Amino acid sequence: MNTKIKVGLIGFGRMGRFYLQEMLRSERWNISYVCDTNPHALELAKQLSPESKVTTNEQDVFDDDDVQAVVLCALADSRKRQIEKAIATGKHVIAEKPITDTIEKEWEIVEVAEKSTVFTTVNLYLRNAWYHNRILKFIEAGEIGELAIIRVCHLTPGLAPGEGHEHEGPSFHDCGMHYVDIARRYAQSEYKTVHAQAVRMWSYQDPWWLQCHGTFANGVVFDITQGHVYGQLSKDQTHNSYIDVIGTKGIARMTHDFVTATVELRGVTQTIREEKPFGGKNIDILCDLFADSILSGKRNPNLPTFRDSAIASAFAWECLADAARHEMPAIGNLQTLDEIIERRRTLTNGYGLLK
Repeated sequence: MNTKIKVGLIGFGRMGRFYLQEMLRSERWNISYVCDTNPHALELAKQLSPESKVTTNEQDVFDDDDVQAVVLCALADSRKRQIEKAIATGKHVIAEKPITDTIEKEWEIVEVAEKSTVFTTVNLYLRNAWYHNRILKFIEAGEIGELAIIRVCHLTPGLAPGEGHEHEGPSFHDCGMHYVDIARRYAQSEYKTVHAQAVRMWSYQDPWWLQCHGTFANGVVFDITQGHVYGQLSKDQTHNSYIDVIGTKGIARMTHDFVTATVELRGVTQTIREEKPFGGKNIDILCDLFADSILSGKRNPNLPTFRDSAIASAFAWECLADAARHEMPAIGNLQTLDEIIERRRTLTNGYGLLK
């Protein structure tokens, strides 16, 4: 029996190509459609997935009763409409984050999805990262005592302003909501208080670096630092990414170089160091969990929900709003930003490069 799931990809930019690659590799999916309005993207789709129907009209996907699921990778302002169409036609949904372009619309979609019988999920990729799941099991085993402090940092040279954030907000919303979400998962509580400080690097209109700290409802304290401001014009680029989890008795931490992730666990009975491949966006894991759910008829509890995404999105916006209430220095000038963007157009070895 052919159990491949018929799926339509809507939006064939960077993320759409990631999904295509992983779905072709897994052999659990029949990619029935690839939809985009960009002629170059459609030509590429024909080359990479010649058996798929290529279209500029998303309605072709929703009108096909044989399509069981859709993957939504177009701009955020299109997702509310597409999710509503998918649910109305009984198609399961994998969406990129945020699930739409405003908080009000996000909560409307959460309500629609939670009343529906179709399965929905969102690509909050850190939830599927092996290193976070390893640390969480260590904490659950009681090795670090009571969880007290969560420290998260993610600083890289890309993406630069103007390279895709227009519909997803400034850097702390577009990228930072992943770190907002994973800190909440560790705390297993809701955010309660926050204080945020931001900088308008290169005097750009939106802040591209933000640090926030505060508390969860259960008393756990957090700090999150995120920004795509980390040495874009340095001769040799680097980054700084880690999580540091502190308990009353022990600690757990992780660092990575986008190739290898290193976990250090120092608990009351064990000291462990593990190194494994970083894993990238973990789209293969997300797709497998989703396929399992569709084929079994039972939603996998490890799938992130639209509600998870809306909470992370709302808190990221809250941090940006709090930062705006304080002094937000403008440092540098737009000429430097122009130099950064020009360099990134020709850079072949760097971070977050656009293809």
